[in-house]
Amino acid sequence: MPLRLIFMGTPDFAVPTLIEAVGQGHEIVAVYTRAPQPAGRGMEVRPSPIEREARRLGLDVLAPNTLRNEGAQAIFRGHAADAAVVVAYGLILPKPVLDAVPLGCLNLHASLLPRWRGAAPINRAIMAGDAETGVTVMKMEEGLDTGPVAMAERVPIAPDVTAGELHDVLARLGADLMGRALGGLERAALRFTPQPETGVTYASKVDKAETRIDWTKRWQAVHDHCRGLSPFPGAWFEFAGEGGETVRVKVLRTARGEGEGTPGTVLDAAATIACGAGAVRLLEVQRAGRRPMQAEEFLRGTRFLPGMQLP
Repeated sequence: MPLRLIFMGTPDFAVPTLIEAVGQGHEIVAVYTRAPQPAGRGMEVRPSPIEREARRLGLDVLAPNTLRNEGAQAIFRGHAADAAVVVAYGLILPKPVLDAVPLGCLNLHASLLPRWRGAAPINRAIMAGDAETGVTVMKMEEGLDTGPVAMAERVPIAPDVTAGELHDVLARLGADLMGRALGGLERAALRFTPQPETGVTYASKVDKAETRIDWTKRWQAVHDHCRGLSPFPGAWFEFAGEGGETVRVKVLRTARGEGEGTPGTVLDAAATIACGAGAVRLLEVQRAGRRPMQAEEFLRGTRFLPGMQLP
């Protein structure tokens, strides 16, 4: 028998799971998402990707600023749902909300728990040079991503994959995994296993202060840093332009380069830059306020010469 579900999510990552739940025939009695946020150069208030998709599907949308007060919790209980599906929602679910649905709140998390609990698991897995990651469906508790695990699916992390590319792979994989978990829940066949106490790591939100490229690190660490932050928020460096102005450049894609030198030195006309050990070659970049471009196009319009020293 189809389930009565509350869906809770906000970004693009959550959209495939919402579509999967609807496609399976479950009754989505309400969709919770973050309130519209100002975005873009004009700071236009835009609804979240989940709100747009939910309205396209004709679903009721709620965007409370908090779930901590009794009024919001009473509305949540009033949906009389069997369970909630939570995917990158963005608000803390207090215990009265977690307890309001008899079959619990199932969370889709973009890592193999208990590794990379927290806000930025995709970025952190790549930045750390992990060889694999995955998606996990767990039953939510009050702790941060500490709940018992129902299902998980592994996926290798290719050596040059970016966070944006891995995000899309895991969003699709996660939707399928949650669909299977809901099928098990519907049949009363879903089983949960406590997370191990060993192997716990935390994926804290990426801070702006850590996005600048540190050329003193080994080439592999620089490569992983750049792809782990691509396309957003973006790893970056600065250099002095022709008129002496400071030019900021996001690095979206790199490869291992040839040569060595003082860290931060531009080694050749192909935008190879020396690191603490080895070098990286820029493949795709984006100057501030401009579109992404291949390194060859960037070099044609920029005074970026061998021998330059990047801070």
